[in-house]
Amino acid sequence: MRLRTALVLAAACMLLMLGCSRPSPFAFRDATPETLEILEAGKPVLAYNHGMILKEGVEERYRRSSYLHPLYAPDGTVLTDDFPKDHYHHRGAAWAWPIVTFLGETHDVWAVQGMHQRFVRWVDRSTATDRAVLAVENGWFVGDRKAVAETVELTVHPAQDNRRHIDVVLRFEAVDEPVKLAGREQKGYGGFGIRFAPRTDTGIRTDAGIEEKDSDMVPHTWAELEATFEGRRAGLRIEDDPANPGAGPVGWCLRHYGYLAANYPGLSEITLEPGKPLVLRYRLTVFSAT
Repeated sequence: MRLRTALVLAAACMLLMLGCSRPSPFAFRDATPETLEILEAGKPVLAYNHGMILKEGVEERYRRSSYLHPLYAPDGTVLTDDFPKDHYHHRGAAWAWPIVTFLGETHDVWAVQGMHQRFVRWVDRSTATDRAVLAVENGWFVGDRKAVAETVELTVHPAQDNRRHIDVVLRFEAVDEPVKLAGREQKGYGGFGIRFAPRTDTGIRTDAGIEEKDSDMVPHTWAELEATFEGRRAGLRIEDDPANPGAGPVGWCLRHYGYLAANYPGLSEITLEPGKPLVLRYRLTVFSAT
């Protein structure tokens, strides 16, 4: 009798918990056949471009995939740009390297030349009351030959006080032959970076304070750009995870024309090998003034 009563009470508590559980504020939506959006409370947070994207009027050689654009501030301000006329290869929030050597040939994934990132499959598209998770498997291809297996995992947190955190985990592993990566000669750029939308009154800050000038390979733990986008004040910070590989803080590419990038491995060269993935983690914080 006591066991039966306990079971009834447990079942009642379970039903009560299910009835009181809150639905997730997040949802996924196919904005186009090439683009998947994450929404919070019906408003777009970001778009993941899994198809091969090309802007009308731009040369075919700039067609690309596997990046975030648009990326939105909590008030709906669009923070990122795609196919800007001064650098057609810049693309929202992206992760790519300008010097990639495979089977003795050097390619430029950064500038979308020779080797290309392409979508393979969805790994996770899930929502909860406190997050949305999108995980994607991509490949780096030379023609039909896959050189690198890439996994992108995004965890989007709810907006609070006009700020939202997005955690990014990137995994790269050579498929069957070693692949060498390096940043651009002299400047070191290559890795995780963001191209910002047109704006005015641009300011760049780091852990060292306000950055008045552009710079290359100066180490920082974070960098952010704040500006006025179409009349609204907003911005974005990139934080380099201290557990990322490398000795000490990463060097950065800081550009007041609208670009921030955490450079790894910078002016050095690293080798991706089968069975030994490279893992890079970053936190994005998007914010708005209203």
